[in-house]
Amino acid sequence: MAFQIARLTVPLIALSVMGCSGANGQSATQPSQRALASPAAAVPAAPPSQPALPPEPAPPRTPAEFAAHDSLYPFYMPMTGLRRPAIRLFVKCDASQAAGREVYKGTDAASLYGRAEGGYEFVYEAQDSSGRPCVYPFAPYQPDIIGDLGGTQYILRSSIPGQRVTFRTNDEWAKVNMRALDIRRNRIHFEMRDIALDFPGAIQAIGALHLETFTGEKPGLFTAVVRRSKIFGGKNAIFAPGGETILYIEDSEIDGNVGTNVDQEHGTYINGTLVSHFRNVRWYGQHGWIDQASGHQLKDKAYLRVYENLTVSNAPNGAAPSAMPLIDASAYGFTWSNNLQLRRVQPQQAPREALVDLRSEILYGPLEHYPWNVVASPAWRMPAVPLGALDQVYLSVFFNTSVASFRTEPYVFALRPAGRGFEPGTSTVLGAGLTTRAEQRAVALAFGTKGSLTKVFSNEGWTYVNPRLPANAEWVTDRDAFIKHALGLIGR
Repeated sequence: MAFQIARLTVPLIALSVMGCSGANGQSATQPSQRALASPAAAVPAAPPSQPALPPEPAPPRTPAEFAAHDSLYPFYMPMTGLRRPAIRLFVKCDASQAAGREVYKGTDAASLYGRAEGGYEFVYEAQDSSGRPCVYPFAPYQPDIIGDLGGTQYILRSSIPGQRVTFRTNDEWAKVNMRALDIRRNRIHFEMRDIALDFPGAIQAIGALHLETFTGEKPGLFTAVVRRSKIFGGKNAIFAPGGETILYIEDSEIDGNVGTNVDQEHGTYINGTLVSHFRNVRWYGQHGWIDQASGHQLKDKAYLRVYENLTVSNAPNGAAPSAMPLIDASAYGFTWSNNLQLRRVQPQQAPREALVDLRSEILYGPLEHYPWNVVASPAWRMPAVPLGALDQVYLSVFFNTSVASFRTEPYVFALRPAGRGFEPGTSTVLGAGLTTRAEQRAVALAFGTKGSLTKVFSNEGWTYVNPRLPANAEWVTDRDAFIKHALGLIGR
């Protein structure tokens, strides 16, 4: 899906009378339900603003079309300066199944002595001798990374683009571990395509897909791209620690974790990274527990979060459903979402309120990821018309969210207030109950939310439902312009 093509334009209604959230957490610009129910008082309502997106290309169908698609990357992801992997190994299917380990065609991994320099590409034979998709009865082998990291690439892929291979094992240490502990100012890239990780016993691995990179500093950058994959296992099915990281995942399934500390583990755990961009991805199967609230399907603390056509469900995988919010994100930074489908089944406990919780009690990631103070301060005062100052605040925008739940949800989104300062020596934010509304520098908007809900937002923060946007806010609906705004604030 190309990201560098012309964008559509969406006409926006001129700014009229604006208001902040009322007592029910909804925008004061919206007509009351009583007025809508009365034919005499009914006024034709303008449809909610819709997102501006590039036209969708035809989906790939042949291996050649999948391969061509795989050369496309989001417009904001710099792909220049990367060199071809120095190591390329081809893994055979039938022989590997018989041996219970990788059997290679040509160069063998033993020649690496357990170390890889200059990047690597592992290609896995997609079919067995009967033409069936190959199932490898082990976790993929990965050597230690050594030497100069600048411009290196690390690729795991099926030999046939668009045809998935599976790695299946009960090994409690099973994982794919992209481990480059000291990237500094280097540019490195990881990619996994057409791979299924099925690790039901992997209780020791932090992530079935463990993107273990640290200590990056600008302009250094680690990018990780996952396409057409399926991931199950680990304490978190995907884990990414904080750093100068951009994570892009498309057309994939995150089928849950198998950790044993179920109140602290999640389907996906994205720490303080730069960007998390998910497109056409489904989550379910977070490992819950009968007498604990358990973790989240998606715990995402990236500075910029982009969600497109996601389904997030607490439907369990061999355990009780989690009672926690489905998505635990950060009130700091930026969120742009379109077609988010939230699905909640009944847990053993009373569910925690909010399906998407924009939290503010902990700062994830370095302060240089954030253009403005993340704690409340008298130095900031929200303007009288906040919708006219959306380019000056941390902003979350949700288009076309749908909710299906075992109950009518009290509200879908919560924007939690920032505190007054940090606990000394920690990233924990204190004093949220001591701040004033005017000091809050975060806004959340929701357009076209529907389903089993009482209201869209909780009674917190500057939140608006289907607001009429001012003429200077067209960029809010435009996905690419939104991304450019957020990354431009920090020089990315």
